[in-house]
Amino acid sequence: MPFSVYALGLAVFAQGTSEFMLSGLLSGISEDLHVSIPAAALLTSAFAVGIVIGAPLMALLGRNWPRRSALLFFLGVFAAVHVVGAVTSSYGLLLATRVVAALANAGFWAVALVTAVALAGPGARARATSVVVGGVTVACVAGVPAGAWLGGQWGWRAAFWAVALVSLPAIAVIAAAIPAGRPPSALPSARAELRSLAGRGLQLTLLTSALVQGATFCAFSYLEPIATQVTGFGSAWVPALLALFGVGSFIGVTVCGRIIDSRPVALTAAGLVSLTVGWALFAWTAGSPVAVFVLVLVQGMLAFGTGTALISHVFRLADRAPTLSGSFATASFNVGGALGPWIGGLAIGAGFGFRAPLRVSALLMVLALGTAAAARACRPAPAPAPAPAPALGSGADAHTYEQGSSSG
Repeated sequence: MPFSVYALGLAVFAQGTSEFMLSGLLSGISEDLHVSIPAAALLTSAFAVGIVIGAPLMALLGRNWPRRSALLFFLGVFAAVHVVGAVTSSYGLLLATRVVAALANAGFWAVALVTAVALAGPGARARATSVVVGGVTVACVAGVPAGAWLGGQWGWRAAFWAVALVSLPAIAVIAAAIPAGRPPSALPSARAELRSLAGRGLQLTLLTSALVQGATFCAFSYLEPIATQVTGFGSAWVPALLALFGVGSFIGVTVCGRIIDSRPVALTAAGLVSLTVGWALFAWTAGSPVAVFVLVLVQGMLAFGTGTALISHVFRLADRAPTLSGSFATASFNVGGALGPWIGGLAIGAGFGFRAPLRVSALLMVLALGTAAAARACRPAPAPAPAPAPALGSGADAHTYEQGSSSG
């Protein structure tokens, strides 16, 4: 795997830390800015909405830019708005910085996924995807718990300053490691790429990915209040639980990247079923500290492993959209990131308690199973077996037949 692919993973680590660290900072933001916990959680949803809207737009904007220039621009904007977020005392302005950061993140992801796949080659698409997505899981292992710890020690603003600082070495590594060349000149038109992305099977796969991530973020965004209000953990345990989720995520992405190309359908189906059962079991046993520890690890592994498999499948289905496929995969990933915390907040606000997000996650996975089955049914029927070849005649006929076979 080229080193430059790992450089992209490093940048995604900084961005993933920002996207997910709010799950450990909700109480601090709520108290400091005088908003409710569901309102604080909407900062995560705003980030995800910005990515959903921004991913296709930023991909169209940057499709003809030199890839290194596009990556550096998006990451530079991302770092700058975190400085603004760290100093503001306005919830509205903080919400706006999350949207701008998300637009920059969307542009980066759209270019980074396509760049990683191109650098790795067609035989290593899943592995290249897993390296980039792996930056998110390392963020869950190290960045998110570190952000929660910084928030507990020096306030939530310290975590925003940390994200801005961590982005700087990522910028330096990308400047040194990513080739400066422009995209290939023979790219299909944007209209042709969009047409190729309109297939029903691909759209259902994107919807399945959105539902899986919705289930993940619905539960993960409320892990702090679940742990402290339902399970009975002290606040000091929250960083450890977040790290445990990240460890599971890293395991899931790493294993998936190495084996998914051999059995993509069976492994994805097993992941979807296991996630559905796991979220239902989590909701039932959320009062047990032992069960919570086990399920946080297992669900992190299943969620990100299955999510990586679905993104890789999108690239296989959308091979005629080389610059926009990454943006649609990113958008679907973050549709779930937007809807999950919002629906979970609605359930909490309706008085169903802090177990409600876990139950919502299980229901979203039931829907994901249905859309995955529908996507599978949309696969084209296998081509009929060719008619038996006639007996070969002269050597010239045999030579002609061999050429036709090899060209087919």
